[in-house]
Amino acid sequence: MAMTTSQRARMSKTIQIAIFVIAIIALLFAVDWDKAAYAFFSFDKLGPMFPGMILVGLKNTIFYTIISFAFGLILGLLLALMKMASFAPYRWFATAFIEFFRGIPAILVLLAFGFGLPQAFGTQWPQPVNVMCALGLVSAAYIAETLRAGLQAVPKGQTEAARSLGMPAWRAMVTIVIPQAFKIVLPPMTNEIILLTKDTSLAFILGASMAQYEMTKFGRDGISQIDAGITPLVVAGLFYLVITIPLSLVARKFESRAAKTKR
Repeated sequence: MAMTTSQRARMSKTIQIAIFVIAIIALLFAVDWDKAAYAFFSFDKLGPMFPGMILVGLKNTIFYTIISFAFGLILGLLLALMKMASFAPYRWFATAFIEFFRGIPAILVLLAFGFGLPQAFGTQWPQPVNVMCALGLVSAAYIAETLRAGLQAVPKGQTEAARSLGMPAWRAMVTIVIPQAFKIVLPPMTNEIILLTKDTSLAFILGASMAQYEMTKFGRDGISQIDAGITPLVVAGLFYLVITIPLSLVARKFESRAAKTKR
């Protein structure tokens, strides 16, 4: 007899559970747990990494994220306004900038600021400035598109009402449109901060003094200096999660609030 829809659903669920259980059992027997414990969980050997991992690595990671986001936010807002401008060259420049920096890897921009520009112009900027400019430029390209969508989502009637009351266009934009646009784009902006936090891990390619290390650099050096497998990188990853998980929760809260507002 042919099975009913509910019977087929139960059978499909049973098969999926069986496959999952078999895969877990196979993994338990396939892994050498002594080697895995040495490679991933040798936390008792990480004493030399502390307190520098927190006082220097974590602090610099947060610092690089903040300055890069601040730079990217200011430039991104300017680019968003330029892309919406009636003056065509502004739109062309903003479009070219956004497409260029969205299309190339952040690591290439970091290398350009760390090694290319000093050779071309004979100037050497401090590492925080290189990180801020490189990651800020990449971030600005994404922030500009996010802000442009937010600005366009604000009803035009509010601008028209402000203009009918005699308010100049620039003042209506600054006091009415932009504040509302920022409320609309808070969730994607929070996600951009998370991406920037992870991108700060690329700063190690520039080389740095101990005072400029971020968490990935501490983890990478720990592998070669401490006999603990890749546990130093595991710890670095955990510290990244300490930053990104709360930010993800904040982003979801903003999304939930925005959904309630729409309803």
